Amino acid sequence: MEVNFAGRVLDLSVCHVMGILNVTPDSFSDGGRFNSVDSAVRRAQQMVSDGAAFIDVGGESTRPGASPVSTQEELDRVCPVIESIARELAVVVSVDTSNPVVMAEVAKLGAGLINDVRALQRDGAPEAAAKTGLPVCLMHIQGEPDSMQDNPRYRNVRREVGSFLTERLRVAESAGVPPDSIILDPGFGFGKSVEHNFQLLATLEQLHLLGHPLLIGVSRKSMLGAVTGREINERLPASLAAATISAMKGASILRVHDVRETVDAVKIVTAVKEAV
Repeated sequence: MEVNFAGRVLDLSVCHVMGILNVTPDSFSDGGRFNSVDSAVRRAQQMVSDGAAFIDVGGESTRPGASPVSTQEELDRVCPVIESIARELAVVVSVDTSNPVVMAEVAKLGAGLINDVRALQRDGAPEAAAKTGLPVCLMHIQGEPDSMQDNPRYRNVRREVGSFLTERLRVAESAGVPPDSIILDPGFGFGKSVEHNFQLLATLEQLHLLGHPLLIGVSRKSMLGAVTGREINERLPASLAAATISAMKGASILRVHDVRETVDAVKIVTAVKEAV
């Protein structure tokens, strides 16, 4: 399945790696490290050199307990970085935002993908995303980042995630987003317990029944720490295990902090699949 990301066409029938670039002071793993334009672009250059096909730029932390930022603050954080990366690097620039104003602005600056953790639930977001003409990633979330981990409950997490994404697909398509440019993300860690997350990972291939490419983000997340007992920056082996499982189960995009290592893992998965 080929998708056009603002002029860069990628085949999403194979797995690609998306590097995380948080230009925020408070993201859970790397907050504050890349919140100047120069440091952010240098980090993006390194990730592209390591094999990233996407750079996902975020200006609002969505870690559990995170507080929202103003539209102007988000624009000030992400716009100069997006413009510089789009101008200087051969990579798809993804923008991690739920804000319709930000969506409209970054599309003018060279962004190639709208990556919305709230699946276009904010007022005006479906219409704004459609107007950009860019592909859109819709993610499942239960609640809002500031409270999503208080007490997440499901009767059947995979079924409920699938139902939510089906509904958001309908909304996006009704607003004018082409069906063949929609990517889905089950939202690991977003309103889910450790058990919910692993139930989703174990049944990930069932989400292919929705008929859209899957973006998976499990890198360094607390679900991995809960099992291994490792702190955030000690979770590379667990992150690679989860990424490998996701790739084997057909994920199209892996959103990660550790690009070089994940690219190597994907190469092994690809070699195994090609050998069958």
